[in-house]
Amino acid sequence: MNETIAKFDRIARGYSERDYADPERYAERRAEVIASLGPPLAPGDSVLDLACGDGIMARPLLARGLRYRGVDASAAMVDAARARAPEATFAVGRFEEFEPADPVDVTIFLRTIYLVEDRVAFFRRVAGYTRKKLVVDLRPRADAPGPILADLRAAGFSRLELRPFFLPQRRRLPAAALPAVDALERSGPLAALLVRGYGRLFCAASS
Repeated sequence: MNETIAKFDRIARGYSERDYADPERYAERRAEVIASLGPPLAPGDSVLDLACGDGIMARPLLARGLRYRGVDASAAMVDAARARAPEATFAVGRFEEFEPADPVDVTIFLRTIYLVEDRVAFFRRVAGYTRKKLVVDLRPRADAPGPILADLRAAGFSRLELRPFFLPQRRRLPAAALPAVDALERSGPLAALLVRGYGRLFCAASS
């Protein structure tokens, strides 16, 4: 894990601008899914972003009236996050150890599921301080959804709602194409088939 932290320390400056073709649009569409999938969020609800990176999710969630806090093990990433979204709250901490002083309404954990060594223990810990839902994402072509969903249930999350996410990470689409992407994500069996080899799968887990 220390090697992973050191790696992210090295690449923190300009991370999202390198990693996403359209960082703001990608974050905005993820925020839409986070707010609507599973139990809906309302203005004033609190969000804990575990492994928040350089804070790319802060502003679109704050814009929805949510109270946002980000946590990352990389001090350099947290510095970048504070520079990106000075109106948000960030702290240095390991996702598998961090626990907020008070319960939060939603915990989000994006693009990091592969780093969890004991998923059931981690999910159970998160369930202990999360009131409404935990939102995670995964790549089905690399991370088999079945075992991950089983671990969520084993940790006490009895309700799992899924949504494919097809907005490209590394290719910018024209605005006119976004409605088609949204329609494809909501196409039921077709989306479920396509997400096995392309895109990401979001899961909102609640009790």
